[in-house]
Amino acid sequence: MSKLILLTWLLCYILNTISGAELPGDVEKCSFGNSACLVRSINTLIKLYPKGIPAIGLPPLDSYHFPDTVILDSPNRGPIYLNFNMRDNVNKGFENTTVTHVEGFLREPNQKQILIKAHLPRLLHLATYDMEGRWLFLAANTTGTLQSDFQDFRITLTLKVILEYRNNKRYLKVYDLVPSIDLGRWIIWFDDMFKENLDLTVAVNAVFNRHWVEFWNELQPGLKKSFSNGFTTILNGVFENVAYDDMFLPDR
Repeated sequence: MSKLILLTWLLCYILNTISGAELPGDVEKCSFGNSACLVRSINTLIKLYPKGIPAIGLPPLDSYHFPDTVILDSPNRGPIYLNFNMRDNVNKGFENTTVTHVEGFLREPNQKQILIKAHLPRLLHLATYDMEGRWLFLAANTTGTLQSDFQDFRITLTLKVILEYRNNKRYLKVYDLVPSIDLGRWIIWFDDMFKENLDLTVAVNAVFNRHWVEFWNELQPGLKKSFSNGFTTILNGVFENVAYDDMFLPDR
C-alpha cells in the first residue's frame, strides 16, 4: 500500500512539473492584450502576496535582493577617478508598488512592444559598497554600508522577449529590459566613507544630498543597470515557471 501511495505521489509530482505552475486562483486572469485588466491583476498580485509566491518563482517584494552591481569603473588612473561597486543589495518597498499602465502581452507577444509603468511612494535600498578613488589631493579606498532612499519613484520598463517551447507549452523570456526612472527626491548616506575622519564623511554626504540631481544624472547608467538586472530576474523567475498561455484566458 505504501508503495502505491509513493508511486501516486511521484506521478502527481511529475505531472505538476510537466504542466508548469499556475497563478493563484484569487488573481484575475485577463484576455491577451487587455491593458486595464492586466493593471488590475498585477496590482492584486502585489497587494495579496508581498512575501512572494515561491511556487511560481515570485520572490518576496517587501525585501528583495538585487544582484551585485558595478556603478562606476574608471579604466584610467590619474588625479581624478572613481570605482564604485555595490553588493549585498536589499530593496524594500516593492510591495507598495502601483502599476499604472501596461501595454503589449498580446497572444503573439512579439507583435507589440511590452511596456509596464509603475509608481512607488518610497524605495529603500540598503547595500555594502566598495569605493576606490581620488579627487586631486583627496584619496579614498574604503568599504562601508549605504542607505539610499528613492522618493516618489516612477519607473517605466520596456521589455524585449522571446518565446520558448517546453512540454508543448509556450514560455516567455525577457532578454532585454530597459528601465526609465524619474525621482521626486533622492536621499543617501554612506557610512565610513572616510573612516579616519568622521567630519569629512558627514561633509561629503551633505554635499551629495544637496546636489543629488547632478549626482543622479551622473550615476544613472550604473544604477539603471542594477534595476535592469533586478527586474529581469523578477520577471524571468515567474515566466520560467508559469506558461505564457496559462497566464491568460483562453481565446474564444
